[in-house]
Amino acid sequence: MVEDIIELFRDADPFKTWWPFIIAFLVFIVMTIKAYMAGQNCPTEITINDSVVLVTGADGGIGREIVKELAKRGGHIIMCCKNFDNGENIKKNIMKCLPKARIDVRQLDLCLFESVTKLVNSIETDYSKIDVIINNAGVTFHPFKKTADGFETHLQLNYLSHFLLSYLLIPMLKKSNQGRIINVAAHAYATGKMSIDDPLSNLSTFHPRDAFAHSKLAIVLSTKMLAKLLKSTQITVNCLTPGLVRGTNHMRQSPIMRSFSAKILMLPWMWIFMKTPNLGAQTAIYLATDNSLSTVTGEYFNDCEKSDVVDIVKDEELGNKLLTETLRALKLDGANLNSSIEKINDSKKKV
Repeated sequence: MVEDIIELFRDADPFKTWWPFIIAFLVFIVMTIKAYMAGQNCPTEITINDSVVLVTGADGGIGREIVKELAKRGGHIIMCCKNFDNGENIKKNIMKCLPKARIDVRQLDLCLFESVTKLVNSIETDYSKIDVIINNAGVTFHPFKKTADGFETHLQLNYLSHFLLSYLLIPMLKKSNQGRIINVAAHAYATGKMSIDDPLSNLSTFHPRDAFAHSKLAIVLSTKMLAKLLKSTQITVNCLTPGLVRGTNHMRQSPIMRSFSAKILMLPWMWIFMKTPNLGAQTAIYLATDNSLSTVTGEYFNDCEKSDVVDIVKDEELGNKLLTETLRALKLDGANLNSSIEKINDSKKKV
């Protein structure tokens, strides 16, 4: 029996068929595409000892990875979660691996402006400064629904509440040597539509995809405008796309993923073309830690590199109108864009 097998291998001629080479080539192509789509890890291992970092959506796939990595680098992390108990469980799991991690779990419901201001008040009481805000939480494929504050869900949760949070914490960021606001957008912003007459309204008949794109466009556009407004301070404002990431709430909310058969068909393609949450978190980690970015502001990043934006984001007139309407919608002081930066920084009016 053994001699027969040895004889079989001895007589085998790999060049009698091209299939092994074809399969090897296909595997190479698939792995190359997968590596390219995965992006890169944060290019630095810089520590952020004693920096206070606030992360929204910290109990989601990407948020969890951001918290874990920044805690490992020495940061004091404020985990903002809609579900407080879920946040506490995640904290416990992280601290099993990082027993010296400093993690503070706070409840935050971005569908309620009152929850945002309540969080800000508690932060002002318990902390002397904030070094980094990572506005990571988001929702997509949400059916049409208005929040208790009267705004469409994608608009408020993805954009308005994060803008309010960042705006109200500007005085705390000013106490940092180099405050950073980091907004998580998405590739979909490029398909968003916005009218200068009513920049807070989605132009088309409601569709969750369009509402999501509109909210992400608002994030990218307001990032550039807020950065311009804060240029005389040490605070930087940048945004990023995490890329296409599997294993997140976004994917679970997708209509495609609600069908079991479609999910089975999609899994191989998701494995090839989509990032893990850990890789999706890398650009946010880079923006929060890299010393070379201390004066970089108003930029859009993809895979830890600056990326150009679509033309609509370069429309300053539209950006000014968006910022004005945002401040008005949130009932904040400083709706006049010609008001001084000191007035904006000292504004304490709550929604």
